[in-house]
Amino acid sequence: MTIQSTRNEKLATQMIKHLHRRNIEACYCATAAEACEKVSQLIPDGSTVTWGGTMTIHELNIPERLRQRQSLNILDRAEATSPEEVQQIYLQAFTADYYLTSANAISEDGVIVNIDGNGNRVAAITWGPKHVVFVIGMNKVAQTVEAALARARSTAAPINAQRFEIKTPCQADGRCHNCNSADSICSYVHFLRNSRQAGRHIVVLVGENLGY
Repeated sequence: MTIQSTRNEKLATQMIKHLHRRNIEACYCATAAEACEKVSQLIPDGSTVTWGGTMTIHELNIPERLRQRQSLNILDRAEATSPEEVQQIYLQAFTADYYLTSANAISEDGVIVNIDGNGNRVAAITWGPKHVVFVIGMNKVAQTVEAALARARSTAAPINAQRFEIKTPCQADGRCHNCNSADSICSYVHFLRNSRQAGRHIVVLVGENLGY
């Protein structure tokens, strides 16, 4: 075990305690492979599953792993052939058994921070799907809620603006301008402080750098 992995495990142990106090289930996986296996184990046969726009889920090859389980009903907007079909999958996500996502940042005391351009992801996190599973690399941990928000806006947002080729000031120079652009990727800012329903929100912390 490396010094970094030892630190990650110790910090994750404390974070899991804070998440439990927030009525959020949580566990720690040291590697990406363990995390992929854990997510698959969380989802029973016969479930309807979908995911938000998350690089982490794809980096872990979770969609491919789940497609191998023919008992699952998978809603994948990437397979839509029209904007209307994409919209239908967005709406169907609210009735899914499992909604998979990540986070732009998480504070050491367990507050999960996400920002959204369209709002469909943070809407599903808030209400609808029976279970929401966050897969979060330890690179996204910030010391405080304020630092988590700063990470979301100054690190994740400019990178995602580049990824989607969105014409915002941060896409042009890589730094947050607190803009009011019509194409702003930070239109909706979401803090998950507590889970109202026990067992609905599940966090899988991963001891590797994942996503942005």
